[in-house]
Amino acid sequence: MTSLERLKSPGPKRILALDGGGIRGTLTLSFLERIEALLRARHSKPDLLLCDYFDLIGGTSTGSIIATLLAIGKEVGFIKQMYLDLGSEIFAQKNNVFGMITAKFKDSALKKQLTQHLGEMTLGDPRVRTGLCIVTKRADTGGTWPLINHPEGKYFAQNKDIKLRDIIRASTAAPTYFKPQLLDVGSGQMGAFVDGGVSMANNPALLMFLVATVQGFPFRWATGADKLLVTSVGTGASRIRFKVQEVMDSKLWHWARAVPNMLMYDASVQTQLILQALGHCPQPVIIDREFDTAVSDLAPHGALLHYLRYDAPLNEKTLTDLNMEHLLPNLEDLREMSNAENRFTLAQIGEKAAAAQILPEHFPAHFDIA
Repeated sequence: MTSLERLKSPGPKRILALDGGGIRGTLTLSFLERIEALLRARHSKPDLLLCDYFDLIGGTSTGSIIATLLAIGKEVGFIKQMYLDLGSEIFAQKNNVFGMITAKFKDSALKKQLTQHLGEMTLGDPRVRTGLCIVTKRADTGGTWPLINHPEGKYFAQNKDIKLRDIIRASTAAPTYFKPQLLDVGSGQMGAFVDGGVSMANNPALLMFLVATVQGFPFRWATGADKLLVTSVGTGASRIRFKVQEVMDSKLWHWARAVPNMLMYDASVQTQLILQALGHCPQPVIIDREFDTAVSDLAPHGALLHYLRYDAPLNEKTLTDLNMEHLLPNLEDLREMSNAENRFTLAQIGEKAAAAQILPEHFPAHFDIA
């Protein structure tokens, strides 16, 4: 079956959406390792890959790296080991330009790894084994771009020859961390792209649900709790609390540092709220005291999807619940997306959280593959 035939085939469809979060992607990979193991056991197939199960895999920023490697057939363990081995290289080459303001990190190590694993593969390359969606932000026009490999996509002809390594580089170009990425978007145009996290889609699950179902995109998959599965995996993002006087005394540079994280957190919560309100969710989270979980509140005639969300928010409650209180003094440091020294600890947090959260019954039998 070709990728197009698979994308257009009847039957239930499965989506995997991966958040942005820098080196905290190691936490994501621990969740994915558990999902991969459960699905292999379910199907009695020890070599099953996530690209065999999920019909559309996508991500933002660090999630785009993981999503692309999964989509071309890499095992989760391989990608996780890559993050553990190479995370220090990617976030170690700092720019030191006297008298100039420039991006915090060089991109040479990231480019080297992307070239090694993806070579000259393009968005339209047939070696991409399933649907792929990479979220990036076109900074010169302000638009959020979900770049997809569906051959019937409206802009596939213009985008199919863009190298995957360049698209990922665009999706990971977090402002102040890495330089923007230029992409040739066809018709003689060059676009300047930055991290997809600088949008409402650092958590891309809602965007991917819409890409898969609305008429403007080519998938047009049927909705329903028995027809569409959306599995969303986070990177440990959490709400940071401040003392009242700290807020009142904040200087301009304090706000400049705090506001992006505030907006990304709010966007992720909004995504969680909407998907819980539209879908059936076996382990919903409480949004707040007024919304509660809001599960299926917007779908009184039937849930539009079966929705799974896995994450380990980096806060006091998570570490206490996982019996990892010894990490509490390092909590603020663990939240830093570019501190590669935390990658092994983040992986351990993810492993413990995944064991507690992910259950076989979360993946109903009607979503099993033949």
